Amino acid sequence: MANIKQQKKRVDVAARQRLENLRYRSTIKTLAKRLETAVADGDEAAVAAEHRELVRTIDRAAARGALHKNTAARKKARAAQVVGGSAAS
Repeated sequence: MANIKQQKKRVDVAARQRLENLRYRSTIKTLAKRLETAVADGDEAAVAAEHRELVRTIDRAAARGALHKNTAARKKARAAQVVGGSAAS
């Protein structure tokens, strides 16, 4: 454990940031599952809404540094594949 005052502050800040990043990653997983469920149900309006919300959250997470930009691009591409598969079916 740090015994310098500034390092104790940095440990606290890092813990808060780690939790915020975890919230983003967890939310993205939840939204991805909701998108897959909407695709399985076949509701086009729900699919569009879920996809839009997922992409918005992924972009926000990448901008904040919670996700690497390539990871964000991969997740968005896979979401588009899920949506595209629903249109082809």
